[in-house]
Amino acid sequence: MANHALPTRRRSAWRPVALAAVGGSVLVAMGAGVWATLTATAANVTPETISSGTLKLTLAANGAGFDQAVGNLAPGDVVNRYVDLTSGGSLDAQALTMQVAATGSGALVTDGASTKALRVTVRQCPAAWNTSTGACGSGTASTLLQPTALSGLSSAQSLIAGAVAASSVAHLQVSVQLPDQNESTVNGTLPAATIQGLTANLTYTFAETQRSATTTNS
Repeated sequence: MANHALPTRRRSAWRPVALAAVGGSVLVAMGAGVWATLTATAANVTPETISSGTLKLTLAANGAGFDQAVGNLAPGDVVNRYVDLTSGGSLDAQALTMQVAATGSGALVTDGASTKALRVTVRQCPAAWNTSTGACGSGTASTLLQPTALSGLSSAQSLIAGAVAASSVAHLQVSVQLPDQNESTVNGTLPAATIQGLTANLTYTFAETQRSATTTNS
């Protein structure tokens, strides 16, 4: 009889230990679950609006502009054309340049030792030019580009190195000159490498870049 009672006492001794282990596991699980639910957030009630600026450059004729052909030039002649260049975007700009693509007769386009090629000069007036008289509307005109042969304008040349304000208008006088030179036509035959009876086609391209990037604090 005594031997039959021993297994029962051994099983009874393990029960408290097992129950304690299970209870501890439940408490640990409950504690971990409560800690995981603690979060916090914050957000602005009114959305922050971000908008980008614009950079625009437009060209308008003041008078004949570039659309009207220039004909029958003689050595020493100067033809003035007037254009208004508007920096119409919301961003300030800088570094205004001009480039001229020229095609046609080489003697009018390519300068060389003979200095036969056409020359271009650019001047700016604070107000609109009088296209009938060539007078600056008010203030003093400034030269943005000294007389330059067309071959020197195949790459962009600086007109304004500094700032160009948004919504500002540059009133430009663009002059084309056939340099003064001598030629002799004998018995109706034009000389070799003549500048007579030739044609050149000019396309003017103005360009500007955005102002320098800035950092603001507020």
